[in-house]
Amino acid sequence: MRKILITYLFFVLAVDLFAQQKLTNYNLGKENNVTSGDVTQQSNTIEKILIHDNVIWLATSKGLSKSTDNGLSWTNYYNVQEFGTESVSYVGYYNSIVWASTWHPYDLGGGSSDGEGSGLRYSTNQGQTWKVISQPIDNPGDSSIVYGINKIRALPVTTAVQNFIYDIGFTKNTIWIATKAGGLRKANIDSLFSNPNYKWQRVILPPDNLNSIKPTDTLKFSLQPSSGKFGNENYLNHRVFSILTIDDDTIYVGTAGGINKSTDGGISWTKFNHTNQTNPISGNFILSLEKNDFDNSIWAGTWKAEGQSEYWGVSSSNDGGLNWKTFLSDERVLDFGFKYFGNPGNYVAADVFVATQNGCYRSSNNGSTWIAAPEIIDDNKNVSLNTKHFRSVKVNRNQDNSYDIWLGTLNGLARLKETAGFWSGNWKVFLASEKLASASDTYAFPNPFSPDEESIRIKYSTPQAANVTIRIFDFGMNLVKTLIQNSYKNISSENFEFWNGRDENEKIVPNGIYFYRIDLGTGTPLYGKIMVIM
Repeated sequence: MRKILITYLFFVLAVDLFAQQKLTNYNLGKENNVTSGDVTQQSNTIEKILIHDNVIWLATSKGLSKSTDNGLSWTNYYNVQEFGTESVSYVGYYNSIVWASTWHPYDLGGGSSDGEGSGLRYSTNQGQTWKVISQPIDNPGDSSIVYGINKIRALPVTTAVQNFIYDIGFTKNTIWIATKAGGLRKANIDSLFSNPNYKWQRVILPPDNLNSIKPTDTLKFSLQPSSGKFGNENYLNHRVFSILTIDDDTIYVGTAGGINKSTDGGISWTKFNHTNQTNPISGNFILSLEKNDFDNSIWAGTWKAEGQSEYWGVSSSNDGGLNWKTFLSDERVLDFGFKYFGNPGNYVAADVFVATQNGCYRSSNNGSTWIAAPEIIDDNKNVSLNTKHFRSVKVNRNQDNSYDIWLGTLNGLARLKETAGFWSGNWKVFLASEKLASASDTYAFPNPFSPDEESIRIKYSTPQAANVTIRIFDFGMNLVKTLIQNSYKNISSENFEFWNGRDENEKIVPNGIYFYRIDLGTGTPLYGKIMVIM
């Protein structure tokens, strides 16, 4: 049973992190390869959003992107020397330093894959130059750790496969990283900068069968996230996915086995899980942790890990983790954002935003009721975001006290300039795509694509207003789907239509080559090719 549960957790993460990566790896479409001055971000898969001093940073499946003008233009670091073609899983900011964690897919064979970490990139000058820190791994002899009166046997993690950084936290001159196979680790930032061979310190968390540990305890267990030749022990609570640092002493760490809290700077730990509290979290698999600065409440994306009574949802605590309330049952939560009212240090209220795989939700009453984001359509270009898979949400308060709500998804980036009421204002959709070479140019992206994961976008222009018809054909030129028929389009340099990979009977089409035809009034038809890969 234990082996099945462990396999299940690996599967959940693989689905969540590699669904979009498969599309990116095989993308034959015309996404930007320029590294600065672009009109869009590099990728449509937005993992994390960071906003600091009105600078927007995006962690994406194609590296890091940055905007200093609220999205009018972007600097993209994909294919620059320090980033190469790496994906970025997290972007953080501490003491004027920007940090980005990087990774790439690794083929495990037999049709399965996982992530391989490639370390950290950091910039001390707002992204003008970058330096690289390798993924922390152990030497084969790193098999024990002294913890108080104990010598804890520790599995050396000697490979970066299944070992990449999900989350980053900071305390005084210390960086903390959350890695699945590598567990929780920390490093002194000054030492890390001065010594490229600096050894990261592994941090001991309670095993699954203990609710707390401290250095004066007499302990007998191994620091071991999985069983193998090293030993039979395998602890879900040693697989780390999220970090929240409140100050230099208070740290929350989310694992596949619950939420761990330290109030002494990461030395002693108390664990909260679904079975060891009267008012517990919904599930033990913790993919996100955030703090609401209005009331100091802790919010967690709590996924089902094991046990029949666990369930996916949102869990929040107003008393430091002693008691939890749960919301949005069965929603798979990936990120939180907060819209604060009032001045920093004296907030009078806050809206809570939750990004999930089935929509973005918002509450103004601390979770009692939630309102989902509407269908997101660009107000100027009439382009739809066309997804419910949200991965990140952040709110920026502008200098004029207006608010911008930024949403990162599997299919692109969106910004709501909110003017009045919930989800009310001007929407802008940012889609990573290259400009059309001419009025007779068209292409589809991502291409190939998987219909069970997203829709494909067909891009074309209308140099003159016209009634447009777009149809999909199979390799034998049999009609598969009519996307639009005699739909009137104004003059535009770019139009987008979506195909979800389904035929007229709403059945997903088989793998293969498909063609599309665009009829623009009485003009010459345009043609393009699409490859479907499941």
